[in-house]
Amino acid sequence: MEQALWTRARLGRCGPPLDLLTARFQQHVYAPHAHAEYTIGVCVGGSEVIDYRGGHIRTGPGSIIVLDPGEMHTGGPDTATDGYAYRALYADPALLADGTLGGLPHFREPVIDDPELVTALRLAHTELSACPDPLETESRLPWLLTALARRHSTARSAPDEVPGADHIAFVVRDRLADELLNPPSLADLATDLDLSRYQLLRAFRTTMGIPPYAWLAQHRVTRARGLLETGLRPAEVAPLVGFADQAHLTRWFRRVLGVTPAAYRNSVQDTR
Repeated sequence: MEQALWTRARLGRCGPPLDLLTARFQQHVYAPHAHAEYTIGVCVGGSEVIDYRGGHIRTGPGSIIVLDPGEMHTGGPDTATDGYAYRALYADPALLADGTLGGLPHFREPVIDDPELVTALRLAHTELSACPDPLETESRLPWLLTALARRHSTARSAPDEVPGADHIAFVVRDRLADELLNPPSLADLATDLDLSRYQLLRAFRTTMGIPPYAWLAQHRVTRARGLLETGLRPAEVAPLVGFADQAHLTRWFRRVLGVTPAAYRNSVQDTR
């Protein structure tokens, strides 16, 4: 089966696009080409052979592949029977430079073994492909891309300490709460605070213990509880608290409270 599914996410409200690709090929061979962005892939099945930098690299399940911008490459099945499957994203170079020093990161080794990062990238890719929420995209992917550059590229890590982290986190928290139906982008908030996006994420995660999108989702769940208790149905509540749809509300409601919104509504109605 030859299958490629593209999803266009956005980095924050009105932010730049970031494309996600979910692919499974049995025989497809790419023509030589290059991308203006970093190509970052996670192999999830089979094996792909890639012509790159005058040689051949082979991927296997659980490996990360990073191709630098502008580098010509091809790709195709390593064997005639197994095919290959992968998840990929195409990241603007500035995303990997945030939180690092020394210019654009360069990856000497294109195949990377990092099980922790593989798991995080694959999960983020899967969940954002299903529901590409702008704030969630901006909270998760730049953080993971900075981690990738810091661990495996030639770039040096920028200092982690952010002066006034508590104040920064509370300002961001209050803005998100005030604008929960259409939250501002982290890039805009960072500009207002004279920070990089990485510094803002670092300050928020250090102080609050979770990234901004997760805090806002929990705040929305709290608001949703109150509306469900008035008798509104989950489908009515979801847009009133900023969730994209009932499925998104249900996913977060169950994560936070352990039950679905419908079950919660029914239980509180039964006690009246």
